[in-house]
Amino acid sequence: MESMKEIRIHGRGGHGVVLGSEIFVSALIKEGKFASCFPFFGVERRGAPVFGFVRFDERPVRQKDQVYYPDCVVVMDGTLFKAVNIYQGVKENSTLVVNESRSIEELTIPANVRRVGLVDATRISLEKIKTFIPNTAMLGALCRTTGWVSLGSLVKSVSESFDRKIRQKNIEMLERAYEETKIFERGEDGKWR
Repeated sequence: MESMKEIRIHGRGGHGVVLGSEIFVSALIKEGKFASCFPFFGVERRGAPVFGFVRFDERPVRQKDQVYYPDCVVVMDGTLFKAVNIYQGVKENSTLVVNESRSIEELTIPANVRRVGLVDATRISLEKIKTFIPNTAMLGALCRTTGWVSLGSLVKSVSESFDRKIRQKNIEMLERAYEETKIFERGEDGKWR
C-alpha cells in the first residue's frame, strides 16, 4: 500500500506559499514523519502564480520533482481557477482545500475529488493582519480537512517561523481557520454531505 502523500499548493507571489509549505513540513517532521517541500516559480513577481509541493511518508522521501498526481490540492486564491489548471493530475478520491466564501453548491469540482475543505481565508487574513497573506489560515484549513498533522504541531512550527511581532496573529489565523473550515464529503450519489 502506498503511504506517501503528495500535496500541491497553488497561490500567487506574496501569498506565502513557500513559507506555508515549510511550516507544514516542519510540523510533519515534529511528528516523526519524513517530509520535503520545494516551490516552483513561473514569473518571479508579486501576484504571479506560484506552486508549492509537499511530500511526506513514514520512510525517507527521496523524490524531488514536481507533484504531478496530488492526493491533495490547496488553493490560496480562487482567481487561480481561471489562471491555471488546478485539477490537473488529481488522484481518485483526492482532497481539495480552498480559500472560498461561496457555498459548495456554487463550485464546480471534478468527480475524482472526494473531500473538500472550504474556508474564507481572505476574510480571516484581512481581519487579523489587515492584508491578504492567507498561508497560515490555509494551513489551519489543510490540517482540519486532512488530519495529516496535528494542530499543536502546526502551532509550534508557526511559532518558530515568525518573529515576536507577528507570531501571535499568525497563530490566531491558523486556529481560527481550523475552527471555521467547513468539510464536505462526496457521497456515492455524487452529492456533497
